[in-house]
Amino acid sequence: MLNIEKATDADIITYKLEGRLDTATAPDLEEEVKGISEDTKELIFDFKNLEYISSAGLRVLLSAQKIMNKQGEMKVINVNETIMEIFEVTGFTDILTIE
Repeated sequence: MLNIEKATDADIITYKLEGRLDTATAPDLEEEVKGISEDTKELIFDFKNLEYISSAGLRVLLSAQKIMNKQGEMKVINVNETIMEIFEVTGFTDILTIE
């Protein structure tokens, strides 16, 4: 299960994710990402309460990064050790801004 909490502040969107971002839940986040307006200059994913991410979740992050490359910046914050390890093994540490 994945809980997605969206907060908008001017041209900044923050998604706080809680639970598991996997094959079953990735389409929910993908729908959110597709709805990002062209006015968005910063996109933040807060992974403080995210327990797990699968390849389907990584794919959604990649598509969000492609969108934001054209109009602003994207960062992932509060990444736990388990997810950071997945990012390192997959090379996502080179693609994403992780704080």
